[in-house]
Amino acid sequence: MNKLTSGTGHATGKIILIGEHSVVYGEPAVAFPFQAAQVTTTAVPAKEMTIDCTYYKGLLADAPAKLKNIKESIYQTLNYLKKAESFTFTIDSTIPPERGMGSSAAVAVSVIRSLFDYYSYSYTKAELTVLVNRAEKIAHGNPSGIDGAATSGSQPLFFVKGSELETFPMKLENAYLIVADTDIKGQTREAVKDVAHLFDTNKAKISPKIQQLGELTIEAKEAILANDVRRLGTIMNQAQMLLADLTVSHPMIDRLLEAAHKQGALGAKLTGGGRGGCVIALAETPIIAEKIATAMKQHGAVNTWIQTLGDLA
Repeated sequence: MNKLTSGTGHATGKIILIGEHSVVYGEPAVAFPFQAAQVTTTAVPAKEMTIDCTYYKGLLADAPAKLKNIKESIYQTLNYLKKAESFTFTIDSTIPPERGMGSSAAVAVSVIRSLFDYYSYSYTKAELTVLVNRAEKIAHGNPSGIDGAATSGSQPLFFVKGSELETFPMKLENAYLIVADTDIKGQTREAVKDVAHLFDTNKAKISPKIQQLGELTIEAKEAILANDVRRLGTIMNQAQMLLADLTVSHPMIDRLLEAAHKQGALGAKLTGGGRGGCVIALAETPIIAEKIATAMKQHGAVNTWIQTLGDLA
């Protein structure tokens, strides 16, 4: 392993296209790397281990508890490489935290990659996955692995709980995804708990909705492979109606979705746990996508991103 003067690691955001909540009950979900939001970490040798990020600047040993997963990433990677040097880690991210966009996993991926880069270590996908998942266990307790795979990969993912992640090509043409930040922290744990309560107390009503979300997820994958962007938009709208029935929408989410539809969105829905976080909308042209993004900001979104869905390998 040849050392450089510094190491750099990159990672992207993540978007769950469809399958939120139903994935908990064994139904599939589709997610993909969101390249419009990224994180870069630079590792430079230093006398002491320090970190410089949005949350904190100072000694790594004194970092707040919310950075425990990043601290773990650093020490686990150095231990794996059998190195004991100290670094200053500068983390620059455009991925908003606690919005369902894979921020914690992306930061872990970028930190680990910065050390691999510094030591010119040719890592495998499996090696990266193991190290990222260790950090994600600290951040989320029992991660599915989808965040780490999406933030470090380049292809869409088809995921079923307990099964291997399956990648597939993004074949959509004239498809643009708009992501809008509601400026409300996602309430994933509370939302999952509430859906579970609904499921347990009224299984006859809720179970079919969960199953329908699973069926829509399979249809969404088929629509992507068939380059049927209008069908995908319809599926997104149907999924949002079911998610609203599961009580995981929010007045701000509904407001942004209405704004998107008024500007010609083919489909729009929440993404992630709901009750806040982000919403996504689908457009056929960059002009419509820009109009949707502008309208969402006018109706309360604090930030928007646009990504063409034809760019993913």
